[in-house]
Amino acid sequence: MILKPVFASVLLLSAGLPALADDLPSPAGHFQVRLRGLGVLPDPSADITVSGAAIGGKTSITDSFTPEADLTYFITDHIGVEAIAAVTKHTVSNSVAGRVASVSLLPPTVTVQYHFDPTGPIRPYVGAGLNYTFFYQVDNALPNTDFKNNFGYALQAGADVPVGDGPYFLNFDVKKIFLHTRITAAAGAVRASADLDPWLVGGGVGMRF
Repeated sequence: MILKPVFASVLLLSAGLPALADDLPSPAGHFQVRLRGLGVLPDPSADITVSGAAIGGKTSITDSFTPEADLTYFITDHIGVEAIAAVTKHTVSNSVAGRVASVSLLPPTVTVQYHFDPTGPIRPYVGAGLNYTFFYQVDNALPNTDFKNNFGYALQAGADVPVGDGPYFLNFDVKKIFLHTRITAAAGAVRASADLDPWLVGGGVGMRF
C-alpha cells in the first residue's frame, strides 16, 4: 500500500533533522492554504450488463493531471481540518464495449488530520474524511449516459516542509479515495456498477497565516 511507505519516510526524515523551526508560533487557530499539482490515478473495476447480460471485459479509466487548492484550519496544534477542491476529466472504456464516455468530476473532499510535528523542520500528517463526487459534462458514445453522484471515503498522508523562517512551505500529499458509482445508458439497457478508487498524488507550495 503506497500510504505506508510515504508515511514511514516522512517520519524518518523528521527524526533525522534538527529542530530548525522551534521558534514558529503555535498553529492552533491559524489557517494554511496550499496550491498543488495533482495526479488523479483511478484504480477501477466494474460489472457491466447489456439488457441484463454481463459483457465481461476489463474497464479502464484514464489518469488526469490538474491544479488543486486546499485550505486547512488548525483546531489545536495537532488537529486540523482540510477542504480540497479540484476538477478532473477522465475517459471510461471497456475492452469489450470500447469507449463508454468521457466525464468531468468535481470531487470536494474534507479530511480531519493529525499533524505529528506542526512546527518542526518536516511536518508529517495523516488524515481521514469524506468525499462527495459530482459527475458532469458527459460526452458519451452511448445515448443518455448518466453517472450517479456519490459519497466516498478518503485516507491521506503527507508532509509540509518549511522554506526558511517565514510562513511558506513545500508540500507532498497522497490520498486514496474509495468511490463507487452506478452508470446507466441507452434508456437503462446498459448498466454498470463501478469502483473508481483513485489515488490522488500531489505536490506544491503553501502558506500558513
